[in-house]
Amino acid sequence: MRKRWTIPAAMIAASLMTGLFPAPAHADHEDTPTSRQLLEACDNGTDACVFHPDGRPEYFAGPADQVGRAVYNCTGREQRFEVSWSDTTTETNSVGVSMGVEYGYAEVFRATFKATYGHEWSSSHTESQTTYVFTGPYEVGWVERAPRMEQVSGTYELRFPDRYYGHYIWYVPFEATGPAPGGEGAIAQQTRPMTQTERNECP
Repeated sequence: MRKRWTIPAAMIAASLMTGLFPAPAHADHEDTPTSRQLLEACDNGTDACVFHPDGRPEYFAGPADQVGRAVYNCTGREQRFEVSWSDTTTETNSVGVSMGVEYGYAEVFRATFKATYGHEWSSSHTESQTTYVFTGPYEVGWVERAPRMEQVSGTYELRFPDRYYGHYIWYVPFEATGPAPGGEGAIAQQTRPMTQTERNECP
């Protein structure tokens, strides 16, 4: 297989801010809330709910996946094919909640993110275009895209008017990864020789 480029993969470990009563990621017993339960209480029973970012966003190339159809050159000379494709990149985070919804925790995160970093948080981005793929004699070609991603970590601080699961203050470590603005990502064509079965299927 011929590769026209390589993509670095970098994942940044979660950075945890410790507090007086840090919230666990999972419930140990029925008297301990999960991180998700705590976030759902953000601006829904709290006196204050604040997200504290931890440093600047980290930018990296996401995994490269095929987009669009594969093309087959069943001739003895180089051919150029047009491959039209569309690819959607979505967010993920350490708690498994959506930051695109109209809930308190998401609004707090998005407002803090924009005020801190100067651009909007993107929960989803779709890239569409047509890419030319050049294939040699009896080769298969396709397009791969590695989306440009950004990752931010920090800690939610929740303050309750009354004891919530025994405490007035809870901290929830949080990390989110989503499509980065201003970039289509890395796009490349790939080729490989046809198998004998594929060559037998050529017209």
